[in-house]
Amino acid sequence: MNILGLDTLVFGVDDIAACARHLQDYGLSTVMLDERGGQFEALDGTSIIIRLADDPSLPGAIGPAPSLRETVYGVTDRATLEGIATNLATDRAVYRHDDGSVHSTDDMGFAIAFQLSVRRPFVAPADLTNAPGTAPQRGLNQLGISPDMPALPRSLSHVVYFVPDCVKAEAFYIQRLGFVTTDRFTGVGPFMRPAGSDDHHCLFMIQTPPQMKGCEHFTFHMGSGTEVMLAGTRFAARGWTSFWGPGRHLYGSNWFWYFNSPLGCHIEYDADMDKHDENWTAREASLSADASQLFLFTAQPKWAPGGGPH
Repeated sequence: MNILGLDTLVFGVDDIAACARHLQDYGLSTVMLDERGGQFEALDGTSIIIRLADDPSLPGAIGPAPSLRETVYGVTDRATLEGIATNLATDRAVYRHDDGSVHSTDDMGFAIAFQLSVRRPFVAPADLTNAPGTAPQRGLNQLGISPDMPALPRSLSHVVYFVPDCVKAEAFYIQRLGFVTTDRFTGVGPFMRPAGSDDHHCLFMIQTPPQMKGCEHFTFHMGSGTEVMLAGTRFAARGWTSFWGPGRHLYGSNWFWYFNSPLGCHIEYDADMDKHDENWTAREASLSADASQLFLFTAQPKWAPGGGPH
């Protein structure tokens, strides 16, 4: 199945103003916003939608507000959309919206939807590196960084679920939707990518008690580790508190920086994720600090040496 990855995550929230400011400060552009909700998008058109938790158009909640209410995947073509609808309708309810999107639930009760992808081409500057031993990427007198350089979310990257049965959840995404497991933490859960994407993962699942079921975090791809650091620094300066990071994961190789969020989960910046195809062999390791990140920094306010010569 030609599922490309995440198009949209839909949240039911209890404070539209706080969530809107959070997503705007994170760097997403406002598509629409009123007292009942809003939509905020990255450079490629992937987005976050917020609505009041009692909005009747939302799928049923799996926990108290605020919470993730639906995960929307983008597909390449209508044949894929019809194939998914036919497959899922064999053993569960499937609903169609007027826009042609297909809506159902996975085996853990998470609301999932599929649509012709909204992803669009865009142009953004590359992070060019000068390193001894290889040809310079930046020309003479071309600066690598400036205080006002852009650092905007480029594409919705991945979502992480807390689930009560990772084995059953993984089997559903493999057998019914054609996902591939790229790596795994033993007894914890799999990193998974859809067949139409070469990103290391767009879905990670963590085994937890049933009462914890929900969303742990989501993230957008940034242009580089530099952009993660810069966007995170700006985000923190606007008053949002760091939860974990900045650092760099081992599985996926992506840079990361997580923040607390009024959306009922954590929000992350990531960059420079590994790419895989059918020749990749999934790794497996016990979850530990060493397996979770290759290195981790502790963020603190800016500092400069002072006090004169020593």
